Amino acid sequence: MPAPGDAVQSVKKRIISIDALRGFTMLWIIGAEGVIFSLYKVWPNNFTETLAKNMEHAEWEGFYFYDLIFPLFLFLVGLLIPFTILGRLEKGVPPKELYKHILKRTVVLILLGWVNYGLLNFDFENMRWSTVLGRIGISYFLASLIVIHTKWRAQFLIFLFIIIAYWAAVMFIPVPGYGPGVLTPEGCLTTWLDQQLIPGKLGLGIYDRQGVLSTFTALATTLMGVLAGHWLRSPARAEKKKIYGFLMAGVVTLFLGWLWGQFFFISRNVWTSPFVLLTGGMSLLLLALFYWIIDIKGYKRWTFFLVVIGMNAITIWVGQRLIDFEFTANAVFFGFSKYLDIIQPVFMALAVLMVKWVFLWFLYKKRIFLKA
Repeated sequence: MPAPGDAVQSVKKRIISIDALRGFTMLWIIGAEGVIFSLYKVWPNNFTETLAKNMEHAEWEGFYFYDLIFPLFLFLVGLLIPFTILGRLEKGVPPKELYKHILKRTVVLILLGWVNYGLLNFDFENMRWSTVLGRIGISYFLASLIVIHTKWRAQFLIFLFIIIAYWAAVMFIPVPGYGPGVLTPEGCLTTWLDQQLIPGKLGLGIYDRQGVLSTFTALATTLMGVLAGHWLRSPARAEKKKIYGFLMAGVVTLFLGWLWGQFFFISRNVWTSPFVLLTGGMSLLLLALFYWIIDIKGYKRWTFFLVVIGMNAITIWVGQRLIDFEFTANAVFFGFSKYLDIIQPVFMALAVLMVKWVFLWFLYKKRIFLKA
């Protein structure tokens, strides 16, 4: 993934909305979902129940808000690639040096993902090898190479090929013992490939969310971001035209994803082709909204909270597994929270979130960024 520091240095004067949107994405991962759950616990009703349900992943198929978070993050990874990769090429950085740069970041992300999932426990047989950070690293690596060696039209064709090939593979390649086109967790081609090719422990028992076949469609999501990045980077287009482009593309891909999902199926768990289009459309619409409010209308001051998170997204993604932020929140706030009666769970969920934010704010003030 392009490092937040690099991204900000290259585009911060024009596109603060990218860091803000990445911060919005990470906000739900670092504790906002816990606040929603606690609200439902304190005030159970139909509205808070719906909110809490959307803070979970759908089962085998379906879609909840929380299913958007990872695709949106990958979309933003792709969005920055034309700025960072093409920017370096235009400055005369030799391709050999660029390859080293890309490979280094990929390896760091994969290793961090393994550490996050227990690499240092040395229980390799029971370890989960397919990781979220590993998927980010692989998607970044492949998308970067594609951007270096192709133009945007070829990138669009690669995107189309991936989502169509995924559908064709699942529908027409027979699975031993089940046959072709079986769209159940037990009989789907995605499950069979995960069982054959992924060592160690599968994340969902019989298959993995970061599975083999879905790695390709995750790359397709990243390429959607790349294409949006080309559009955003173009100096010849007016800002309003860029907004209209994002809105039109977002509505069309969102509709196509929903429509295709009526005949295939929408699934975050195995990252189906309709899921790519559905979440890609939502990502484009969110980008249009953030870009219009922040970079065109100039309402930037409110973004500081999100930017602090967005500029150290990988740091907090890894750090919240390695650092006991809940212990700190309890040490500082639990005594006071006992006087809050029924709203204590909500307050403590907010306290954990704010402890994480203060940690990131300290890194931000010291200009410390994890360049993964």
